[in-house]
Amino acid sequence: MPRIDLTTSVSAAPQAVFDACLDVDLHTASMGSSGERATGGATTGHLAAGDVVTWRARHFGLPWRMTVRITDHERPHRFVDQQTSGPFARWRHEHLFAPDPADPSATIMRDVIEFDAPVGPVGALVAGVILRPYLRRLISRRNAFLAESLVSRAGGTPRRGNGTPP
Repeated sequence: MPRIDLTTSVSAAPQAVFDACLDVDLHTASMGSSGERATGGATTGHLAAGDVVTWRARHFGLPWRMTVRITDHERPHRFVDQQTSGPFARWRHEHLFAPDPADPSATIMRDVIEFDAPVGPVGALVAGVILRPYLRRLISRRNAFLAESLVSRAGGTPRRGNGTPP
């Protein structure tokens, strides 16, 4: 099962980062390159425990549709979204937020994604070679967008994220 473990430092309090990550409109803005938009369930505003949202986007030149549910929600520490229908055989994305020990006004945001592609061994090969690096870059860009959005609201200077080893 492919796994992505990505850490990003954000110059904002954990509550603000947590809320930004559950903001449908901000998420949509962060995914402009793929045209991602919410088309079902909660299509605007902030997601909460139990909420469902269906996303439509274009990746690899193909239309994708994925519905996720917020299955765990512990503000401001963590939440989990899991696919209920869509392109993956399994998708679980845990979002973790903690104060940055090096800077009490900042947050360490961690994304832990576990997924399986459909179609058995061929899907596993595609997931490891193509999907995992693609998704890592996609989430990194989203995180940079969210971090810059939060910083610009506060009038500060953005900090860059860094990936942790898989």
